Amino acid sequence: MANSSQARKRARQSELRRKHNASRRSLLRTRIKQVIKAIESGDKASAEQAYAVAVPIIDRMAGNAIIHKNKAARHKSRLSARIKAMA
Repeated sequence: MANSSQARKRARQSELRRKHNASRRSLLRTRIKQVIKAIESGDKASAEQAYAVAVPIIDRMAGNAIIHKNKAARHKSRLSARIKAMA
């Protein structure tokens, strides 16, 4: 347990930030899963629509350092490639 008042405050702030970041990460994962689900259903239009919704969220999470920029680029690239590969 933190001994000084500053350390107690930092512990409180860290816990709030952890909860906020967890909710943001959850949103990111949900959007990615929605794109994958649309791809697996075989409907290219819905997959493209889900991708268009997911891309700004992926970029925002990378910009806020929730995920690394390279990870964001990798997700976008792989999802895009899977959509393009659809017949």
